[in-house]
Amino acid sequence: MTQAASLTSDTQPLLSDREQKRLAFDHLYGAWCDAQMEGVDGDCLAQACLFTALAELVTTYGEDAAADFAARLPERIRNGEFTVIRQPQ
Repeated sequence: MTQAASLTSDTQPLLSDREQKRLAFDHLYGAWCDAQMEGVDGDCLAQACLFTALAELVTTYGEDAAADFAARLPERIRNGEFTVIRQPQ
């Protein structure tokens, strides 16, 4: 059973890809904030997250596909795709 399926009942549709990504981001952001409150440096968090994410992509899609994904990251970063403007809560 997928994570999305476990979040819904038999009568509700599965979460869309966009909804799953938003939910995942919210969970990860909360864990990130918790770790920083415990004194973990943001750079250490970023490196651990990148390693974990890339390892998951390799496991799911294989090394070649993960390498192709990573090869496109510089352009995507420069285009602002990963720039997050956080709203004060």
